[in-house]
Amino acid sequence: MGMLDFIKEAGEKLFGGNAAKAAPAEAPADAPSADVDAANRAAGDAIEGYIKQMNLDATGLMVQVDGAQALVTVFGVAPDQATREKIVLCCGNVQGVERVEDKMSVNVDSIESTWHTVVKGDTLWAISQAAYGNGALYTTIFEANQPMLSHPDKIYPGQKLRIPPKA
Repeated sequence: MGMLDFIKEAGEKLFGGNAAKAAPAEAPADAPSADVDAANRAAGDAIEGYIKQMNLDATGLMVQVDGAQALVTVFGVAPDQATREKIVLCCGNVQGVERVEDKMSVNVDSIESTWHTVVKGDTLWAISQAAYGNGALYTTIFEANQPMLSHPDKIYPGQKLRIPPKA
């Protein structure tokens, strides 16, 4: 999948605590590199924890954060394409993350999903109508983005969603 862009200001607020705050883009010149590395490691651990909280798993899963570039790089082997894409979404739909470099692979290849970035006024019905020509297929998009989505009405501007191929 390569590199995916996300909206830096939108998403889960995982970096709120001191221990999980990614190194800022404008770190003080006198900040020790060990502090920056520790902040980035803590941010990567926070994202890995979020992925596990979503009950997603991959062999050798590793998340690296470069807070100065708002970049997350994710490694591992997912059991299938859907899990891979959900892990990438977990990495990118986080406040403070602008790009995700996907260096994952999958055990079972399948067709990749397309992506949609939610804008103000979007509904899953409207997204489904545009993607599939049938708004009633919104449940396909909702199910493809679970467990990150808890309800079809709980999407927000800036959020990136998986749009799986029409069955």
